Amino acid sequence: MEVALLSWFDHHGRDLPWRRTRDPYAILVSEVMLQQTQVERVVPRYRDWLERWPTANDLAGAAPADVVRAWQGLGYNRRALCLHRAAQIVAREGWPADLTELPGVGTYTAAAVRSFAWDEPVLPVDTNVRRVQERTGLTFSAAAGQALMDLGATVCLARIPRCDACPLASGCPSRGRRYEPLRRQSRFEGSFRQRRGLALRLVVERPRRLLELDAEAVRSLAADGLVAVRGEEVALP
Repeated sequence: MEVALLSWFDHHGRDLPWRRTRDPYAILVSEVMLQQTQVERVVPRYRDWLERWPTANDLAGAAPADVVRAWQGLGYNRRALCLHRAAQIVAREGWPADLTELPGVGTYTAAAVRSFAWDEPVLPVDTNVRRVQERTGLTFSAAAGQALMDLGATVCLARIPRCDACPLASGCPSRGRRYEPLRRQSRFEGSFRQRRGLALRLVVERPRRLLELDAEAVRSLAADGLVAVRGEEVALP
């Protein structure tokens, strides 16, 4: 079945810029950006980021404020500072044997860098890969990582899979099934996350007086290192 999957991927795989490199830094950038952010939004931002900071050394030398500014629009801004700190560690000490020692790098991201940059025999299991594995009951080698991601993202969809277009359908025990959403996504409108985002956007524009901002949101942003409070002024770090 893996042969059929890889053949399908040869014809239907997505042409994504981070698939044209073996640079572990570039792949790490893509993986961090892709956490909870759609591919379509990431592609142009990934290109802009690498044009500005093409190596880990370049990013390591950037000011945190510039990193936060460059991340605007991708959401979950803590990822930007984690990526910045990871680049500083790599620039100073090289890549650690255990990539999960880097800030913001979990088991999946570490596996993705090891597989896609260094061709290590490890299968990165994200939500899409896990879905295909669970529905088919099949096991796959590391060589099928990108193909499984694309199959889960474009064919083996979360709620209504496109089984008629699936290269694994003939032997899939879940063929034809439909699925209820696993959980309702919490409302963004009026959420604390929205309040944090608004406060950060205002500070990105220019330093602000604390009285102009949502104090609770500022405290949360400061705790994450995304803003610095100096007396009555709030600015980027």
